[in-house]
Amino acid sequence: MNVFLTLALPGLSPAFALLYSGGNLLYGFDMWSLLLIIPAFILSLMAQAGVKSTYSKYSQINARSGHTGQSAARRILSQYGLTEVRVERTPGHLTDHFDPRSQVLRLSDSTCDSPSIAAIGVAAHEAGHAVQHHEGYLANKIRSALVPVAQIGSSFGPYLAFFGLLLSLPLLIDIGIILFIGAVLFYLVTLPVEFDASRRAIRVLEDQALLTDEEIKGARKVLRAAAMTYVASAVMAVVSLLRLILMSRSRNNKRF
Repeated sequence: MNVFLTLALPGLSPAFALLYSGGNLLYGFDMWSLLLIIPAFILSLMAQAGVKSTYSKYSQINARSGHTGQSAARRILSQYGLTEVRVERTPGHLTDHFDPRSQVLRLSDSTCDSPSIAAIGVAAHEAGHAVQHHEGYLANKIRSALVPVAQIGSSFGPYLAFFGLLLSLPLLIDIGIILFIGAVLFYLVTLPVEFDASRRAIRVLEDQALLTDEEIKGARKVLRAAAMTYVASAVMAVVSLLRLILMSRSRNNKRF
């Protein structure tokens, strides 16, 4: 999973966008909806702005060690004996990720050959995911198991719930909500996985002296800002689920 997200917020598929606008089309946009949505939306905007500004700042400051994102990742993997994990370049900006199926750590154009503090921090974070996989980190296993559930839940759950609300079919609404719960669980389990990968990254950067003490502070800020995008995504997922449940309850109350 990418370290940095241009927040494709969960639930904001075309169907779920209809669910949000459905407050106007179907049931009225009540105060509870505003109390749920507005803070989550503000948090998302702040997370996007924070990660962009922090990465931009530390991508312009080179590490004294002379390492690039690629060489730092390779050194960390070697330390843990993960010689079978390849480090490859992948197109794009901040599209870095570890693919456990092919045992490849892919670093984006903005990270791979860059000697910046930000690039080395991102590379170390992704190497942390490879170490998690190698050590069988429990939360990572759970997240991997939830991937197909989350894909189905985020793709079909909102559509089923919307059409259930539109057609007054409670069973369809319930199925949509249950499917979407799977996606929400994925976003929640992602949090400890990402926090742990960042913790591992900072620790190994210190142990291997890949960054100085002052540079470590910058890398920590970059990874903390990245973590906030995952927090924002999880919050939006929970808010989307609560909004869906509230709409379902509102519909049920109007039937009686």
